[in-house]
Parts: sequence; C-alpha cells; structure tokens
Amino acid sequence: MEHYNMNLTLKVWKQKDGKSKGGFETYQVKNISSEMSFLEMFDVLNEQLIHEGKEPIAFDHDCREGICGMCSMYINGRPHGPWQGTTTCQLHMRAFKDGDTIVVEPWRANAFPVVKDLVVDRSSFDRIIQAGGYVSVNTGVTVDGNAIPINKDNADKAFAAAACIGCGACVAACKNSSALLFLSAKTSHLALLPQGQTERNKRSLAMVAQMDKEGFGSCTNTGACEAVCPKEIEITNIARLNRDFTAAGLAADVKG
Repeated sequence: MEHYNMNLTLKVWKQKDGKSKGGFETYQVKNISSEMSFLEMFDVLNEQLIHEGKEPIAFDHDCREGICGMCSMYINGRPHGPWQGTTTCQLHMRAFKDGDTIVVEPWRANAFPVVKDLVVDRSSFDRIIQAGGYVSVNTGVTVDGNAIPINKDNADKAFAAAACIGCGACVAACKNSSALLFLSAKTSHLALLPQGQTERNKRSLAMVAQMDKEGFGSCTNTGACEAVCPKEIEITNIARLNRDFTAAGLAADVKG
C-alpha cells in the first residue's frame, strides 16, 4: 500500500465543560502520514497546540487497540468515522485524502453529557449494567463453567453479543439516542447461557427501567445503531430483549 502525506483542515468541537456553550474551532495540520491512526493525528495536533501555547483538545482514549471503547469521536457525521466495524483508534488516515476537511464532534445525547471538548460522561452505561448485568449462581472456575453443555448456536450468539465494548456509537447514531443495541447485547449474552437464567426476567425489567431513567430515547427501528457498531453487534439482539421484556412483564402480572 502506497504511503503518502497530506495536509488537512480540522473542524473540532471545543467546549470548556457541560455548562458552557461550545463551538467549532478550525485547525490546520500538515504532513500527516497516511499510516497514522486518527488518534495519532490528534496527538500531533495537540503537540502543535501546546508548542503554540494553546490548550490541547481533550479526547478520550486508553487501549488504542479497539477494545475499551473510549475513543468515541463523531467524524464527518458518523460515529468512529467512515470505516465499517472500526473504532476511532483503529481508523487510519488513509481513509482521507490530501486537502480534506474533517469535522469532529463528541457523542450527542442528553444521557452522555459533555465533560470537555470531545469527552462525554458515559457512566449511565455503568449504571444500566449495575441494575442487572450480573449472575448470582456460582459458576466455579473455568473448568467448571466449560463443563456445562451449551447449544453451539446459543454459544456463538452469546459470544457475539459479549463483544460489545460499550462505546456508545449506537446511541450517537440513533436520532432518538436509544441505548437498546447496547442494552440488548448485555442482556443477550447472559440470557443465552444457562448461568444467566436465574435473573433473566428480573434483569430485563431492571435494566430497561434504568435505561429509561437515564434519559435514553426509544428505538427507531432504522438500524443506524447496527450500521455504525464497531463490533458489528446485530440488531436481532433487540428483538430478543423485547421478547424477554414482554415475557417478564407478563410473568410479573401473573404473580401480582
């Protein structure tokens, strides 16, 4: 693959804190290698700003290996940028051309308040998990867990759902800021395994209730969430959650 350098114009959202009014600021970056990652390009920009005596741009990152989900940037109108199934830290500058203008924003959702610049508070996801994303049965050590027979199809679906990294791209892409793809992935990977059956009904009710409490919107059924998910979580998980939620509600009514 041919290596080349490029000059770019960046329009980046700057916002002091959640209470301040934000806006776009324009920056020029030069001689950016096509083999840099998008975050490495931001490192170069921040070094440039520091050298000029200006405040660097705040953005979230950690592993830079597509695992942690912290590199949440809305790039040219798409969460994580133009590449399918890719986190921002895995996006490389060869996705762009010399002379391009790139617009970078934070996630836009009331449930993800801006902390500073491109950093948002996603602790609402943590509280949803705390509401029911656990099992109470003693699964023992790895050998004990592996000794439980699990249907191959269910095991594969559970593994695929568990790949969700909780980055929030699904929320950012949804016009209603729905968190259902995230929530359904977290409930599905437990609901499909025998260890997750004890809390199955309680889990779906509690986690949906917490999601509503956090201020996320309802599902639009447009599939934008699935289209931008860096781990390509399938929207069929939402259907599974809806079935579980309905069954749990009916069971609760019968008991009541």
